[in-house]
Parts: sequence; C-alpha cells; structure tokens
Amino acid sequence: MQAQDGTWASDSGSRGRWAWGFAGILPAALEAPPAVQWLVGIVVVLATLLYWEQLRFKLARMTRSGKLVPGPSRPTPLLGGIVEMVMDPYGFWDRQRRYADPGISYNSLVGKFILFVTDAAKCREIMSINDPNSMLMMLHPSAKNILGAQNLAFMHGPEHKAIRKSFLSLFTRKALGLYVEVQDGIIRQHLAQWLARPGEREVRDDCRDMNQMTSQEVFVGPYLDDPAVKAEFSKAYRAMTDAFLAFPRLPARHGRLARAQGPHVLKQAATRSIAHVRAGGEPRCLMDFWSQKCLEEIAEAEAAGLPPPPHTTVTRMADAMLDFLFASQDASTASLTWVLAFMDEHRDVLARVRAEQRALRPDPEATITGELLAEMSYTRQVVKEVLRTRPPAPMVPSMVYADYALTPDYVVKKGTMVVPSIVAANMQGFPEAERFDPDRFGPERKEDIVHAKNFLTFGHGPHYCVGKEYAINQLTAFLAILCLATDWDRRRTPKSDEWVYLPTIYPADCLVTFKPLTAAAS
Repeated sequence: MQAQDGTWASDSGSRGRWAWGFAGILPAALEAPPAVQWLVGIVVVLATLLYWEQLRFKLARMTRSGKLVPGPSRPTPLLGGIVEMVMDPYGFWDRQRRYADPGISYNSLVGKFILFVTDAAKCREIMSINDPNSMLMMLHPSAKNILGAQNLAFMHGPEHKAIRKSFLSLFTRKALGLYVEVQDGIIRQHLAQWLARPGEREVRDDCRDMNQMTSQEVFVGPYLDDPAVKAEFSKAYRAMTDAFLAFPRLPARHGRLARAQGPHVLKQAATRSIAHVRAGGEPRCLMDFWSQKCLEEIAEAEAAGLPPPPHTTVTRMADAMLDFLFASQDASTASLTWVLAFMDEHRDVLARVRAEQRALRPDPEATITGELLAEMSYTRQVVKEVLRTRPPAPMVPSMVYADYALTPDYVVKKGTMVVPSIVAANMQGFPEAERFDPDRFGPERKEDIVHAKNFLTFGHGPHYCVGKEYAINQLTAFLAILCLATDWDRRRTPKSDEWVYLPTIYPADCLVTFKPLTAAAS
C-alpha cells in the first residue's frame, strides 16, 4: 500500500522509525557518561570506515561499461582475504584464479584493493612496466626492509639498464662452465650425506641446505675462507630468506639480522675480489667475474672523463650480490624439491633421464662440465617442464602509482596492488597444459618456442631473470647426478598434491626415503 507521498507504507514507516531512532540516539548519547560517548563515537567512526571501504572497493571494481570485475561479493571488512590466504593459501589463490581464467578478478588484503591477473598477455604487459610514474614491481611487502631500498629489484631507469648490462658478463658460457663444476661438487657432497642418513625425511629442508651452500660457494665462495665469517654469513643468509615468511612489514629479527650482517660480509668480499682481479688473478666465482667487468667499466669511464658507474662501488656490488642470493635461494630450492616429487611420480620419465645420463656419462663419478651439460637435451626438457608446471614464484606483485588502462573497458586505480599470475600464464596455449610432458619441449614439438610468450617462469621485461641459465643448469646438474647415484621413494599423504607458499611454492609435503641406486631400481 502506497502512502500519500508516493512511498510504500512499509518504507515510510521504516524510514520514520530509523529517523526517530537516530534522532533519539544522538541526544541520548550526548547526555550519556563520557565513556558511553566515546564508545558511540568509535562505533560511528568504524561503521563509516567500513561502509566507505566497501563503497571504495565497489567503485574500484567498476568497468567503463558499468559491469563489475569478478571477485568476492562482500570481502570481509578491514581484513579482506588475509585470514583465508594465511590458513589455506593454495585454496585461496586457486579460487581467486577461477573467478576469471583467463582475465582479471579482485580481492582485498588488509584494506588493500588487489587485482589478480590471469591473462598471459596482460601479465606480460604488467611485467614490462618499470616506471615510478606508472607501475613498479613490489616483489613482497617486506622486500625493501629486508633487501634494502637500493636493491636491484627496485631499480628503474638508466641506472637499472646499466647494471643489467654489466651482469651479462656473469653468465657467459665460460662463467657458467666454472659454476657448474662447483655445483657438481656440492651436489655430490650433499647426496652422500642424504644416503648416509637412513630413514624418511622432509626433503625440502635438505634441498634448502644444499642450495644455500651452492649459492654461497658459486657467488662468493673464495671470500668465505674464514670459518667464523662463513658461519656468520650463512646465518644472515638464512635469516634473510626466513624474513620473507614473517607477516608482511613485520620481518622482526630475521630481517634486521640479514641487513646488519649480510651486506657487511659481501662488501668485504667485493673489496677482496677487486684486489684479486687487479693483481691479475683469474675469476674463481661470480663476484670475480663481476669485479673484472666493473674494473673495465671504471677504466672506460675514466678514459671518457666520466665518473665511475654507480654500480661499481663495493656497496652497490654487495647489494647486487644480496639480490642474487635471494633470487637463487627459495626459487631454486622449491624447484629442486619439485624435481624429486615429479620424478617419483613419473618413473617412465626418470628412466629416460637415466638412459640419457648413462649414454653421456659412462663414468658417473666424473665431474660434469659445461660442455657435457649442454648435451643433456632430455634432462633439460624435464627441468623446463618442472619450471613450467610449477613456477617457483607463482606471482609477482606490482604497485600502481597512476591510473592505468589495463583493458579498453577497465582502468586500474592508483594505489591498487596488481598481481600477475605466472601459474595461470604458464598453462595457456600449451596443449594438455595440466599434463606433465617433457616431450613438449623436444625438437619435434618445440612448444617452448611456439608458446614462448606464455612461459613466464623467469619473468618478462626489465626484470627478466638474468640468471635463468644458471638456475636451469643447477636443476639439470642435480637431476643428472641424482638419478645415477640414488633411488628414492616418496610416501604420499592426503596433502601430497597440495601446494604450500613459503613464499615460493612447494609440495605440501615431500617425505622421501633415499637409497643407493641398484640395477633393479634403475
């Protein structure tokens, strides 16, 4: 029934009651004791903030055509999806992907509007932007506290281009050949330790220890010759990676320890490395190759009457080494763990890897060289398929600093955190993408070339991983040595097919028992 003013009677009555109630509450609150007045004030402010947050998110979701970007209809006020993400990260991100695959969807985390991108072309577009007036890679909410604001990961512009150009000398065929011989020795040392310890273990921890030692020795090994300094640095290095597992912006003692001790040791290493190269010494580690290049750049600048490039100071060299150490640790540790998990599950693939290794390496104890590594075509295909199906860094967030037209119909608002999904991109274009199939990278199908634009494991654009070949070599050498030295059984549990985010992705468990390889097992 309509009232005389044109409203429905029920609406008129409810509005009248609401107005009467509101008009009655305010005078009553003003006459109440101070404690009650404060409480009412707090409730009103909170209610206003909650309403504004929901309205702001709805406006941020609005497309030019009036549609809403898909996502949760009503995110939890203030918290958003943070509780769900912490308690069940695998389920949270999988559900987020399914809102729009491929496409864009939204969520919120502790009041921050998040745009999740699953379209491979848009992921590449976002990764190609490195401009403080538009969009910059964020990496992790605590990354600047842990790695330092001057770290390579946060650079942009000419200085960033110059330092990346300088890095090319670190990953030449000659340099990679030297590194793989160091990698070979450390892998064998750790496999022997694994075999010497009977029983089941969570192999993720073993892979982490092995990978940490490998990175230290390859990058700065000769300058960790003092056992006390090496122990100090190893502790700081571990603290740095642990800090990324702390609640965002609260890296606590882990981050402080890493920033206090890590760069100090690395600056000493850079100083000694420069002295070694100046004295005519041959490069023995990654730091030496870079010292060699930096000295060349300093000489070129002096000849041109210019100041030395900023990245040639020992402080900047230490910062860059810290970035390399970070980039090589959790990502490669995760991939090493996945290699073990996939090879246990796909014994037919493992048999083909072993056959290739026996053909190439009649003496399995002989040190692997760079030339030999280049001949391991099938083993390398397996590694690339592990990296495609389980990219260790599943997403790389960026922060938007100015409104950005991501599609003709949607403008990303300033202040949005944009999260390109590498997992989703890697599944696009490839036939039977969910299937583990190393032959897709073989000479017949060449899917790594055909669908190269969708294979974003190593990123894209200004922050494309300069150490890609080093990382692939590490995994290839590990699988090559592992498959002829050991056999292993993985005990499956109800969680074995799930992922955990630490912050790179790992199997939820990888409970493995190692044993020496026998003729029957091979």
